[in-house]
Amino acid sequence: MEPFVPHPLPPENLDYGRLIGLVGRANAELARYDGLLQGVVNPAVLLSPLTTQEAVLSSKIEGTQATLDEVLEHEAGQSFSPEKDQDIREVVNYRTALLTATAELAHRQLSLSLVKEMHQMLMDSVRGANKEPGSFRLDQNWIGRPGCTMAEATFVPPSPLQLLDHLEAWERYLAFDDVDRMVQTAVVHAQFELIHPFKDGNGRIGRLLIPLFLYSKKALSRPMFYLSGYLETHRDEYYTRLRAISQEGDWDGWIGFFLEAVIAQALDNAEKVRNILALYEGMKVQVAKVTHSQYAIAALDAIFDRPVFRTSDFAARSGIPTRQTAMLILRQLQQSGILKTLQEASGQRPATLIFPALMNLAEGRRVV
Repeated sequence: MEPFVPHPLPPENLDYGRLIGLVGRANAELARYDGLLQGVVNPAVLLSPLTTQEAVLSSKIEGTQATLDEVLEHEAGQSFSPEKDQDIREVVNYRTALLTATAELAHRQLSLSLVKEMHQMLMDSVRGANKEPGSFRLDQNWIGRPGCTMAEATFVPPSPLQLLDHLEAWERYLAFDDVDRMVQTAVVHAQFELIHPFKDGNGRIGRLLIPLFLYSKKALSRPMFYLSGYLETHRDEYYTRLRAISQEGDWDGWIGFFLEAVIAQALDNAEKVRNILALYEGMKVQVAKVTHSQYAIAALDAIFDRPVFRTSDFAARSGIPTRQTAMLILRQLQQSGILKTLQEASGQRPATLIFPALMNLAEGRRVV
């Protein structure tokens, strides 16, 4: 199989008659979702578990086996097997790359240099760390069953000799204002995946680019729109649609699939945000009633930001001035059933607590 030669951007001869209905719905649902985001006073705190869940689901597409619970438990000091620790580290690296890139976009453009920095963070100290993190590949790679030859591959990305030309054309397209931002986002993601510029981690970087690109184009007020839930559920079609671009030039099929994903995920994400906001408002009343403390909101914000945590970390994170007051509030929240004990204290080891109501919402579970 010969290396794929990416199509010039923007794609030619798109069937907008076929796509226009989906384009309108995708833009409308994303705008409604972003309107919700703009009404969240502190989204980085209240919606923190959704960001981690996105990292979990995007990594899961690539075979990483770690759950939201496990990631947060690991960060609260729980021990896991070395193999599970590697999976969790991949998820944490994904989240770090997303949050760091978000901060960088406040003062620079989305570019190849930022993509390489994201890749460096993504591959830090995990499987694939020996595959030149932060550097575009200098060798030919291919995709197929383990051990297959290039001739047996299902897809052969562009030759490394032309790789930089294709990447620079893709970077120019990032700065271009196409007819529609949703369509352009679909093209940006797919073209990056087809160029496949890194030895490892291309899928995760490509999915990171979705919210970052929408944010850079002012389609989102914050890059907190996560598509990996839909893509993970529809993994086979996701890869089939990408392959159809390289094999048949079927951009319309891919863009239609992507727009359907945006619509479905915007509805799902919006429901989660509404449910989390409703939980927060309800808990403001409940925590104040249970604790009778001037620090009730500080405590509530701390458990929303980190719904699995060690009791020893709580006072510093919440800003409650004395450990005695912080521990009293935690006992009251446990006695009321708002917090549960994940691991009892033992010797010098502090207890680990969990806020089940928020964990259930972040993972899409209904039962508290």
